[in-house]
Amino acid sequence: MPLALVTGAARPDSIAARIVPRLRADGWLVVTSDLAAGDYPCDLADPHTPGELIDRVRADHGPVHALVLSHAHGVESGILDTTAESFDRHVAVNARASLLMIAAFARQVDETGGAILAFTSDHTNGNLPYGASKGALDRIVISAARELGPKNISANVVNPGPIDTGWMDAETRTALTAHQPLGRLGTPQDIADITAFLLSDAGRWISGQLLHTDGGFSA
Repeated sequence: MPLALVTGAARPDSIAARIVPRLRADGWLVVTSDLAAGDYPCDLADPHTPGELIDRVRADHGPVHALVLSHAHGVESGILDTTAESFDRHVAVNARASLLMIAAFARQVDETGGAILAFTSDHTNGNLPYGASKGALDRIVISAARELGPKNISANVVNPGPIDTGWMDAETRTALTAHQPLGRLGTPQDIADITAFLLSDAGRWISGQLLHTDGGFSA
């Protein structure tokens, strides 16, 4: 049974929370990691945590075959009111932890290789440190596709667009739906289905991409 590690699945209405049962339905053994909940609770702001997390999961279950990076730290601020401390924490959680986890993942894969999938966002206006750290994440994952390809590792970044994970009010939903070519907002289940495909043998030829899986919103 292939093993997947999914971060960021603590909230029941999150994208990652839908990914977990979707992968299990496909026959994956899935473990999760979050500070407040999960099989392996941890604080990804600590630079020692990412490598230790991969080591613990591998010691318990064997090689990890898929790494789904859905964790995020986000506190809204702009250029004029973002502190150095806030910026550093965004980078530490959203970019540095992902880099270190990807490296640890790549070191432990077996001959079957594996798949990396991370989630990004275009949100920068009024949310500068979040957007900047997600931009760094994009480059890290795309670089991983090139560098780790010889290990039979695929790596992609997914931008799901506006997904209602509990943060939208009625006015926001109406406004965003008006800009959706398909006439509806995306759901966590939509993104879970896409994730399952990209991690599957059928989807592994896709690598090194930043995919806008947003129903045409970005078009």
